[in-house]
Amino acid sequence: MNERIRNVMGKDDEAYFEVATHAPGPVGSLPLTPEMLLHAPSGDLFGWSQNVGMGWRPERLKGREVLLLGTQGGIRNEDGTPAALGYHTGHWEIGLLMKAAAEEITKAGNIPFAGYVSDPCDGRSQGTSGMFDSLPYRNDAAIVMRRLIRSLPTRAAVVGVATCDKGLPAMMLALAGMKRLPGVIVPGGVTLPPTQGEDAGKIQTIGARYANGELSLEEAADLGCRACATPGGGCQFLGTAGTAQVVAEAMGLTVPHAALAPSGQPVWTEMARQSARAAMALAASGITMNELLTDASIRNAMVVHAAFGGSTNLLLHIPALAAAAGLAVPDVADWAAVNRAVPRLVSVLPNGPFPHPTVRVFLAGGVPEVMLHLRKLGVLDEAVLTASGVTLGETLDWWETSERRQRMRAYLSDREGIDPDTVIYSPERARAAGLAPTVTFPIGNIAPEGAVIKSTAIDPSVLDEAGVFRHVGRVKVFTAERAAIRAIKTGGIAAGDILALVGRGPSGTGMEETYQLTSALKHLSYGKQVSLLTDARFSGVSTGACIGHIGPEALAGGPVGRLRDGDWIDIRIDTRKLTGSIHMVGCGESPDTPDAGSAILAARMPHPGLAEDPDLPDDTRLWAALQAVSGGTWKGCVYDADRIIQTLEAGMRALAAEAGKAAATIPVERKGQGA
Repeated sequence: MNERIRNVMGKDDEAYFEVATHAPGPVGSLPLTPEMLLHAPSGDLFGWSQNVGMGWRPERLKGREVLLLGTQGGIRNEDGTPAALGYHTGHWEIGLLMKAAAEEITKAGNIPFAGYVSDPCDGRSQGTSGMFDSLPYRNDAAIVMRRLIRSLPTRAAVVGVATCDKGLPAMMLALAGMKRLPGVIVPGGVTLPPTQGEDAGKIQTIGARYANGELSLEEAADLGCRACATPGGGCQFLGTAGTAQVVAEAMGLTVPHAALAPSGQPVWTEMARQSARAAMALAASGITMNELLTDASIRNAMVVHAAFGGSTNLLLHIPALAAAAGLAVPDVADWAAVNRAVPRLVSVLPNGPFPHPTVRVFLAGGVPEVMLHLRKLGVLDEAVLTASGVTLGETLDWWETSERRQRMRAYLSDREGIDPDTVIYSPERARAAGLAPTVTFPIGNIAPEGAVIKSTAIDPSVLDEAGVFRHVGRVKVFTAERAAIRAIKTGGIAAGDILALVGRGPSGTGMEETYQLTSALKHLSYGKQVSLLTDARFSGVSTGACIGHIGPEALAGGPVGRLRDGDWIDIRIDTRKLTGSIHMVGCGESPDTPDAGSAILAARMPHPGLAEDPDLPDDTRLWAALQAVSGGTWKGCVYDADRIIQTLEAGMRALAAEAGKAAATIPVERKGQGA
């Protein structure tokens, strides 16, 4: 045992025993005034002592204090190599952005502070119990971020630096809730694709492709090694990370042309400096978050989301942002109306039609370029204010004639050989290229509250001439994702099947993503002939006939939880009119009607395999209960404090009433015995 202790403690060095017990302290004096000593809170005065204790020069204490709040993860050595790895590339280089912004703040005579709330990687946790913490993390992180903001009472503005699937929505939620504070979002950018190889979305299917004989061991090992070709930034496709960056800019929370910048490159670090200047200007002019985030800016974000063909996860995050800002929360009808009015204009991974990586979208002009087209269609509110301190209309006027726009697009054309107008289409060219609108919200007897499908991601070859997808087939029901992926890998799923994964909504798993299923189906030769139904959600890179967010969820009594193997399902999605239905239509030898299916479902007990996942942590169980009381997934999985408190108070009153009834039934003589 002594040997083990010696191994842990190591060899003593003489320097260890030279222990200082006092120090002279910083040189100089605090620039205090009589008014400060008489009237300032003690915390403000002690804060100055802390600042000089950390090395800030006393004579520079009078500048504005700007908080840099980031999702930095890992520990980088000075040369960029890892001392300790981060969870993902999306937060690995965040510190470089924060440092650039801090230098800009300092140069202006102001004082930068930095705080960190790191974030998980949805790609790393796919198919694992780590996914049970993914969506709940967003709310938790937003709470911690807001607490950090409020815990620096002297801050004049906040610069939020974040990149990926949950960290960036959490950062936006945090700033949205700070209504009377100036704030700017700095998107963390994107990683580059390998010169030869596969993007980070497709690479997540190597296991399924190997199991089905469509990839060798050597190929899988080689491709997997090169997928993340640069060390920082979000994935190269327009998944949730990229879409969240686009939405942040579309809401006016970033400087112009910020989303999807290539991580680690000069244009990316300059964006951090621009953001710092914007934050200081907002503080000087008194423009706060409640002037940037309005009902109109929320709708602009929905419009741009539709034009990009973005991740369906933003249907959870944009309503949550609206709720945090105290604005009208968009509902299914609002989303459907926007998607019917707005054409998809962007050709990008994963949905194409050409698989451009996100860095090409940035070079083609990114969000402002798309907005120029949307402006001509009259679907944007140009009067909204942006983080630059000017209106959206003024921003687009600048962009249209800017040198930046001209040179970025010319670089893509001249150096890369890519016509920028084939990355970001005009509405006319998009129509000619067959780009379909983004999202459809089917309903039916297994989804009475609705569901969602990224209809633009359905393979065109399985649509009829009118753009309608129809699949009538027998369902195979799974209550665990592990069992469903095992079936895909071992031949248990075949062309023509409908796969239902149920009990994986908020109450079962924290509403896990099921990307290992959707990605496998996309990249397997028979996958486009398989449909997927679930009360869980999808990664932003998911494609195919995948219908998620089915409500009510199975564990809340939703009829999707009464499906059985062999039931007939009728799926119809009109990808042009954006209407759809999903019905159970019988369980006999041939399909019947939706009414017949409804009667069968109503008479059934829930699936015997339905249960909360045994590994579901108590933290997530609590999150699921709180968000359910607050309106559930279609309200953005938020915490509505008033509704939660009212529900708790009603429960306590009911308990008290029950206790009173019980006391009233105690016989009088028994009361006397106790006297």
